[in-house]
Amino acid sequence: MSRNRKWPRLFAYGDLELSVCRCRKVALICVQTWRDVVELPPSVVGGTGTFPAGLKHAEVVSALDRAGCSWEPHTPLTFGNQCSLTAIASGANFTFEIPEGEEPVLNVMGLPGDGHDCPEQTAGQDH
Repeated sequence: MSRNRKWPRLFAYGDLELSVCRCRKVALICVQTWRDVVELPPSVVGGTGTFPAGLKHAEVVSALDRAGCSWEPHTPLTFGNQCSLTAIASGANFTFEIPEGEEPVLNVMGLPGDGHDCPEQTAGQDH
């Protein structure tokens, strides 16, 4: 990876996306779940790394509740044909698409960035 290329950079493996700062710090983690199957690195999750997608809102809420993970609606991303919730302890955000006449389906899950301001950034370098 060249430091001369534009930063931050987006790296992806299957449906796992990482936004990486020029100092090589992971600034954002996101899992795209809108496809039929979600593919994650097998070395990270074990097994094949392939999971069925199409999780319903009730399934996600039930899993969070069983794990003892408190959550709340995330109103900034709840509008039109989507709704969102946040796991309070981690800040993980789950955003659901609401197909007409159907139960909300998980579209994307992400972990928040930490507002990282790269210490290596100097005048004249790419942002």
